[in-house]
Amino acid sequence: MTPYDPSLPARMRVVEVGPRDGLQNLSAPVPTAAKIALIDRLSPLGFDRIEAVAFVSPRAVPQMADAAAVMAGIRRHPAARYVALVPNRMGTARSLDAGVDMLNFVCSATESFNQANLNQSIDASLAALAESMPLAQAAGVPMRLTLSTSFGCPYEGYVDPARVLDIARRAADLGCDEICLGDTTGMANPRQVYHLFERLIATLPDVTPAVHLHNTRGSGAANLIAALQAGVTVFDSSLGGLGGCPYAPGATGNVASEDMVHMLHEMDVETGVDLHGLIKVARDFERTLGQTLPGQVMRAGEAYAFSCRLPHAAKVGS
Repeated sequence: MTPYDPSLPARMRVVEVGPRDGLQNLSAPVPTAAKIALIDRLSPLGFDRIEAVAFVSPRAVPQMADAAAVMAGIRRHPAARYVALVPNRMGTARSLDAGVDMLNFVCSATESFNQANLNQSIDASLAALAESMPLAQAAGVPMRLTLSTSFGCPYEGYVDPARVLDIARRAADLGCDEICLGDTTGMANPRQVYHLFERLIATLPDVTPAVHLHNTRGSGAANLIAALQAGVTVFDSSLGGLGGCPYAPGATGNVASEDMVHMLHEMDVETGVDLHGLIKVARDFERTLGQTLPGQVMRAGEAYAFSCRLPHAAKVGS
C-alpha cells in the first residue's frame, strides 16, 4: 500500500486561547481565581503560547475586566509564553505593564465586522496598530496580527483574498512578525484555506503564518490540515472547544485543543503538548464551569491509549 504522504510538517506550535477566546463569550462571570487556576494547569503542558487575557474595554467584554489581576496572579512557567489580545494603544500599554510575553493585535478583514467588533474602521485599527508598535518594540515584545473574518463574514459574506493580503501586508510593513488568519465564524472550506495561505506565504515570505479556526460548521479539522499542507505551522485552539463570538450568531468556539493535538499526534506531527494531561484539564474545567463542552476526545479518550496500540503503519494498512 502506498504510504499516506500529505506533506505535513514534523512539528506544529500550538497556541492555547481558551483562557481568552474561550471564556470571553460566557455570560456568567468566571471568578478570577478560576481563570488563574486554569492557566496554571495549562502552563506546564507544553503549549508554545497561552493567550491568557485581553486588555479591552470592560464594557465591551466584561469577562476580561480582571485581565491585570489574572496576569499578576498566575505562576509563570519557564517554558510558557503568555499572550494578551489588544485592539489599540491603551490595551498595548496595559499589557506591557502586566508583563506579557507577546501581543496579539486584532483587526477584521471586513468593515462591517470591524465596526461590530471594534467600533471603528479597518484604517482606524491599522492606525492604532501603528501607534502601538513602537511601545511593543521598545519593550522587546513581539506583535502578531490576527485578522478576523479572513475567509467569510457573517455580514458581508465571501471575503476577497486580495483584501486580506493587503491588510496583512500593511501590518507586516508596520512590524508584525506573525500574521494569523482567522475563520471567526467557521465559514471556510479546505480548498479556500489552502489557497489563501499559499498566497499569503508567497506574498510575505518573511512573516510567520498562523491560523485561528472556529468549528461552527464542523470543518475545523479539515481546514487545519489544509493550512498545514500550505505551510502553516502555528495554530490556535481552545480547551474543550470552548468559546464563540458575540457578534456572529450561532458561532461556536475554536477547534478543541485536545481534539487537534490528538489528531496531529496520530499523524506523527509532534506538538510538544502533554495530551493526557490536557484531557484531564478539559474534563476538570467542564465541571468547574458546570456546562458541557463540545470537545470529543475529552469524552472518548485517546484512540490508542492502551496496550493494544499499534504502529502507525499497521493502522494505515488495517
